Amino acid sequence: MAVLARAPEAALEAALAALSPAPAWQVLRGPETGMVMVRGRMGGSGRAFNLGEMTVTRCAVRLGDGRIGHAYIAGRDGRRAELAAVLEATAQGAVPPSLAQALASMRAAQEAERDDRSRRAAATRVEFYGMVRMG
Repeated sequence: MAVLARAPEAALEAALAALSPAPAWQVLRGPETGMVMVRGRMGGSGRAFNLGEMTVTRCAVRLGDGRIGHAYIAGRDGRRAELAAVLEATAQGAVPPSLAQALASMRAAQEAERDDRSRRAAATRVEFYGMVRMG
């Protein structure tokens, strides 16, 4: 579900197109866009605080065979939320090989992007040393 939520629309469209036969679905909820409160912690382990709000789109679908899929994505892209929900429902039970391959590809791309972002952030890291007061 997390991999689908972070995947670009083109990757979701390609994964759906690779399914044979393509699933038929009915939209149960949404796509609906709303706001959620994002919470943070100082230093990752300190007291929680409200960081701010972010836009989220959710969708729920039912496939022709009765499986229900849900998706929550950051942003306002209703089509992307619907596609993610369809693929999430399809992944329940026996995952078709084409979908398993698409999910593995999406996961690898997301991990590579995360690693690249971490490397670039680490390059700008500044180490602060304690100052010893003289006298």
